[in-house]
Amino acid sequence: MKKLISIIFALVPAMIFCEEITFTADFMSGTAGSKTDTTTLEGNATVQTSSMNISADAIELSGEDFRFITATGTVSGSITESQMDFTCGKLKYDRQTKVAQLEDAVHLVDVANEVTADAQIIEYNQNSETAVMQIEITLTQKDNVCTSAFAIYKKSEQKLEMSGNPKIQQGTDSFRAQEITLNLETQEITLDGRVKGTVSDSKPAKTETDTESAESETASQAENPPSESEISSQAENSPSDGESSPQNENSLPESKNSAQNENPSQIKNIQEDSQQTSEKNTKSDSENDPSAKS
Repeated sequence: MKKLISIIFALVPAMIFCEEITFTADFMSGTAGSKTDTTTLEGNATVQTSSMNISADAIELSGEDFRFITATGTVSGSITESQMDFTCGKLKYDRQTKVAQLEDAVHLVDVANEVTADAQIIEYNQNSETAVMQIEITLTQKDNVCTSAFAIYKKSEQKLEMSGNPKIQQGTDSFRAQEITLNLETQEITLDGRVKGTVSDSKPAKTETDTESAESETASQAENPPSESEISSQAENSPSDGESSPQNENSLPESKNSAQNENPSQIKNIQEDSQQTSEKNTKSDSENDPSAKS
């Protein structure tokens, strides 16, 4: 019943202000007057307009025709027209000027351009799409990490203007000056006043060098293949050399078998010749021996 009453209560200013407002909460209290209207939402409070969604522990609608929205506690939401998401500790929003002021550990994300900003105070103007940031600012985009005490982020121009000890860190490179302007689209940096910077030389990756060496060696081998002598030498030193010895040993029995397969008559003649030669040698020795004659 409370939720239904709150929706009906919002229809009156919506028609006057030409914008529809929807809000819900666990508890609601409020007063209505001709010039000043105040409504307080507590516990899981939400407010939705045509351009803003807000969730918080407590939300107060005040001013004529509920012009002002104040959210406290754990605040989160989105600016639908600009595609911006946010979280913070406190929010004040003027529905007429469309300016939102976020305070206490503000985290703002430009979803469309992948830009993230953190600061203690951020004021965002929906009409100009400009965010004015103060205190402990850190903005990140691609390889850029930007820090300063004061900065202006122009969403439509994709430009960041920084002052108050500004610094841009790009990987191992860093830039400092009194004022720094960064074009987030072209990555162009403009430094003004007391410029300081550190730039590291680019070094070729080891993996690329190793790959080129391996490719050169492979190409050299393809153009100069090994000679026949090198292939023969490699074959002799290969483990298959041990298999050649048994083949040489097997050749001996083949020689013996070939001798056994010779003609028997030829073997007999050879034996007779050998016997005659032995007898002649014996006779010759006995003739030349003096003791044998006596």
